[in-house]
Amino acid sequence: VQLVESGGGLVQPGGSLRLSCAASGFTFSIYYMNWFRQTPGKEREFVSIISGSGSNIRYADSVKGRFTISRDNAKNTLYLQMNSLKPEDTAVYYCAANRGSSASMNAMDYWGKGTLVTVSS
Repeated sequence: VQLVESGGGLVQPGGSLRLSCAASGFTFSIYYMNWFRQTPGKEREFVSIISGSGSNIRYADSVKGRFTISRDNAKNTLYLQMNSLKPEDTAVYYCAANRGSSASMNAMDYWGKGTLVTVSS
């Protein structure tokens, strides 16, 4: 099983980035997929979750209206479009797969290694 995030980098406040997570080794389309993020000294926090079909989506309040999660099951890829980025969005972003619908960090079956997003002028 592999989850490989990409698309992170340095962006100015107000800018946009699109993260991708390429999945392999499991049946991607039947898994709920999640984005989490973590900054040094803080616990990893939930960002967003999407069901296997893409019909059920949820966001953390801190990113609602600015971030959009999506998936392409034909390409086994998860996305996170991040707009209106703020310095407080700076973190390592992780994708994670869960067979169930829980967004609890402890419920995740598989994790990627993360991609760093830095929002700074």
